[in-house]
Amino acid sequence: MPADAPPPPKSNDSDRLRSFAKYSGLGFQMLAIIGLCTWGGLKLDAYFQNKNPWYTIGLMVFGLLAATYQIIRAVSRNE
Repeated sequence: MPADAPPPPKSNDSDRLRSFAKYSGLGFQMLAIIGLCTWGGLKLDAYFQNKNPWYTIGLMVFGLLAATYQIIRAVSRNE
């Protein structure tokens, strides 16, 4: 009697789902970082009654750089 071969692992489906969850989570994380920094800049500009939105621009750029750093760090990790 030949031995029954075990069914192939379903790692392909679970790997796809894990990758989808990881990268969609990174998108939400990036949106949250940039959104919170922009919101903080708007609040600071309103508090100090600035003529130009320097806090908004500065914190938005900082948020963009921080989010880019987070994306690069998460993607370059070997998991």
